[in-house]
Amino acid sequence: MAALDTVSLTILLGSALILAGVLSSLVALRFGAPLLLGFLAVGMLAGESGPGGIKFDDVRMTYLVGSIALALILFDGGLHTRYATIRSVLAPTVILATVGVVITAAVMAPMAHYLLKLDWTESMLVGAVVASTDAAAVFLLIHSRGLRLRPRVGATLEAESGTNDPFAIFLTIAIVEMLLTGHQSIPAIATSLLIKAAGGALVGYAGGKAIVFGLNRFGLAQGLHAVFVAIGAVIVFGLGEAIHASGFLAVYLAGLIVGNNPARAHSTIVTFLDAATWLAQIIMFMLLGLLAWPGNLPSIMLPALGIAFGLMLVARPVAVFLCLAPFRFSWREKVFVSWVGLRGAVGIFLASIPLLVKLPNAQIYFDVGFVVVLVSLLIQGWSIAVAARVLHVALPRSGASPRRVELDLPGQLTQELVGYALGAHNPYLHRRIIPSWAKLMMVVRKQKVLTAEEAGIVREGDHVYLLAPPERAPALDRFFVDTPTWAEPDPGALGDFILPGITTIGELAEAYDLVVAAADRSVTVSDYFARRIGNSARKSDVISLGAVSLVALHVVDGRVMSAGLRLAEPDAPVPLLPKATPAKRFWRRVMAVPKLRKRKSKT
Repeated sequence: MAALDTVSLTILLGSALILAGVLSSLVALRFGAPLLLGFLAVGMLAGESGPGGIKFDDVRMTYLVGSIALALILFDGGLHTRYATIRSVLAPTVILATVGVVITAAVMAPMAHYLLKLDWTESMLVGAVVASTDAAAVFLLIHSRGLRLRPRVGATLEAESGTNDPFAIFLTIAIVEMLLTGHQSIPAIATSLLIKAAGGALVGYAGGKAIVFGLNRFGLAQGLHAVFVAIGAVIVFGLGEAIHASGFLAVYLAGLIVGNNPARAHSTIVTFLDAATWLAQIIMFMLLGLLAWPGNLPSIMLPALGIAFGLMLVARPVAVFLCLAPFRFSWREKVFVSWVGLRGAVGIFLASIPLLVKLPNAQIYFDVGFVVVLVSLLIQGWSIAVAARVLHVALPRSGASPRRVELDLPGQLTQELVGYALGAHNPYLHRRIIPSWAKLMMVVRKQKVLTAEEAGIVREGDHVYLLAPPERAPALDRFFVDTPTWAEPDPGALGDFILPGITTIGELAEAYDLVVAAADRSVTVSDYFARRIGNSARKSDVISLGAVSLVALHVVDGRVMSAGLRLAEPDAPVPLLPKATPAKRFWRRVMAVPKLRKRKSKT
């Protein structure tokens, strides 16, 4: 019976720790602390040296759980990444994720050699352990502070987060094997890297296609689609590792394929994977916190702090500036990308590998990795929003995104129902204008379900449901978000709604079926005004985008911070679109909408 009691207590304590980790996120968000630091702190407090007094030293279990958790995190990262995002920053991302990791490790090696008194191969292992970034934590902090990164910077960090982890993991394992065998050469490592990368890419592509095929062909019960995808992701990872390919690269590519192909229950899958990723991060960080031995840290604290600050202030900036030199990134963008090289779960996970294989000096690698992650979360994590504002790579959001409901329609994959609640300052409420590819189907009003015809004119408080392609659903958000108002409204400028300067031309093109140059799709409205007018824009300046025009509304020091959207005049030329485009038909339909009276508003 004592054994049964032990199991029951383990379940109770484990679930209580996870609950404490979840609740710690509330405190972390309230005071601006990185969430991962909260999870790590809970694990340390529950550990052998903390008030909890739990003795935990199972490195094998930590590595097993960490591998599965990291696989789910990478799959979810691929699931949220668009092909267009990868394409626009493919070259700088690949260089940062490969050459950048090697440069970071190489620059860190001399520091580790002199500070930790290790030989050169061991010093290179220290560099490899701390070379990977945790951009998922970066975006969580940016969004929680009400910021949005400029498209190119955000796309680069997003893509790097999914591709540098597999390379850092491979580099670490290769150096560990070299230390164990003592005769693995650099050409052999490079050859092995290419084989593992090719194998991982093949497994990831085939696995992603297989998951999509299964989703669309198998008649799974409601609610099992997300479970099928999650288990499929773990199988892809396991298969890649079993054949000595890169399972981490395979699972990221599988997520990329699933996220960019039509599949059933897409919104359910995304919601489930987001929750699973949260749980995976909580469990992984708490296990790593339990595994830490704070009593060992004082003896190694000073050299470990030297490694941490050398990484933040020297190694990462050197790697970023060298890798991004061939590309058109401004010095501000390079400095920001350098500063947001936030270290997270992967660093401590990699530091546990030497412990697992009982490598000499294994405890040093783990303790140094632990200190580096703590310092990174404390200093870079708390200062990331300030850095984004100071370096002008992020602007405040115009408001919270609307709550969107997505409902899959069985029997087809090209359309879904997208629902929104209508607020008092909702652009659709006042203009009743939506893109030509969306169609109002249903209105819920005072607990009653009405067809579009029965509902008539929409009202504040209504919930509207539109038919739209799943991949374009996010483009509808700007039609249903409460927009800021202005003290001196200009009917010509206000048009449909007000756009923040960080809106991209590509987003406008999606919403209005515009044809724009590929090079302009990732350009923000602010930067587009700067290209066309220069940095001396004035209020009411107008630039044309074919079927729509942008009117400068809020200008600070010659830079457009927000713009009003105005539809083209009926007799105005539409240079970017041929005569019979959907945008032209959309304009004719919009002209039938009566003009609203001028409304008072305030800044």
